[in-house]
Amino acid sequence: MTDRRAGTTSVLTLRPAMPSAEAPDWAGAAWVGAVDRGEALAADTVELAGAAGFTRARLLVRDGREVAGSVDVAVDAHGALDPTALGRALRALPATRLPAGPGAAPVGRVSVVIGTRDRPEDVRRCVASVLASEHPDLEVIVVDNAPSSSATHDVVAAIADPRLHYVLEARAGVSRARNAGLAVATGDVVAFVDDDVVVDRWWAAALADAYARDADVVCVTGLVPSGELRTPTQRYFDERVTWARNTERRVYRTSAPPADLPLFPFSVGAFGTGANMSLRRSAALALGGFDVALGPGTPARAGEDPDLFTRVLFSGGALAVEPSAVVWHRHRPDRAALRTQAVGYGTGLGAWVAKLVSRPRTAVAVARRAVGALRQLGALGQGSGDGQVAAAVDAVGGWPVDDAFREATAGLKRAELVAALGGPWRYVRGRVAARR
Repeated sequence: MTDRRAGTTSVLTLRPAMPSAEAPDWAGAAWVGAVDRGEALAADTVELAGAAGFTRARLLVRDGREVAGSVDVAVDAHGALDPTALGRALRALPATRLPAGPGAAPVGRVSVVIGTRDRPEDVRRCVASVLASEHPDLEVIVVDNAPSSSATHDVVAAIADPRLHYVLEARAGVSRARNAGLAVATGDVVAFVDDDVVVDRWWAAALADAYARDADVVCVTGLVPSGELRTPTQRYFDERVTWARNTERRVYRTSAPPADLPLFPFSVGAFGTGANMSLRRSAALALGGFDVALGPGTPARAGEDPDLFTRVLFSGGALAVEPSAVVWHRHRPDRAALRTQAVGYGTGLGAWVAKLVSRPRTAVAVARRAVGALRQLGALGQGSGDGQVAAAVDAVGGWPVDDAFREATAGLKRAELVAALGGPWRYVRGRVAARR
């Protein structure tokens, strides 16, 4: 991510999380990358590679492997950061603490499952980043889900690495793809990432360390910061989702419900997302894998990840959020794609709730939290409403709530809410299709 130039003046050069050859065309765009706090404070100048056209930068701040948080800072015309303003922002973040030492057996092999459909270039980038992740025993499984061509197969075949394997799953659906990868995985831990992410170099090692700290942890999720903030819709999505900002290391257990999550264990967003999740292989198989009536590629369109999180917790296992396990995610860049995603989140939420209330054990737990759930329904479990998002964006100097932002994001919350109402019927359709 960084390099130093020799000379009397020290210069720290940062690389973007997801490079692009094109300059942004929105005034609110931000360059995105990571910085080590100690290196930045020791440098005379911090400059950004590929920063042409950007006036702002979003930096994920780390102390070695530990994540301290993020800062938004101004970028000058030469792609450099004001050292005074940057230093002030970095010092304002809390100090990081090293986690406790191992309390369980160390993790051996980590199997990484990447489900994909007709996005060969995304797969190429994702696979390269996973293979470069630091862990002594990695296995990477690309599951080609109901492909329309051989493009993904050809990409995988061209990568000469014995750790990489190709699996064809002809039946459409992310849950089916993940289950197909789980069935052939040989690792102690099976990690699942989406094809539109780039994993951090320490990602796999951080996941393994999280399992080694607590013997009862059977699921670990990580941080999913925005890899791009080039358009109004990407900025909107960044503000709405909570899993892009979960920088606190936590372990959740039903035996000790957290006081700050009144809807626990139905706290959508607090536990992370399917774009960066992992399970002990034995636990994943015991749970039956992912529900094939939920997720992209089914009538429900989403909901497979919160469903698995709650099943982990109800089974008595612990779920850990490990912020140092970082994957960068490319959010949908335009309104049409974001609206499709918002509708999918809505239908997925409705379908997941329908599943919960159709089972006696979880139905009772849902009923106990019904009042609180209704109070939060407007946010659909994904974060702030549209007005709150606009206020949050406008509160940071240089992030304009301009006509482009308003036009790109208008009505998305309402579309998500309306879609949630149709989720139960979609879950029924998905169940019928799964039985066939």
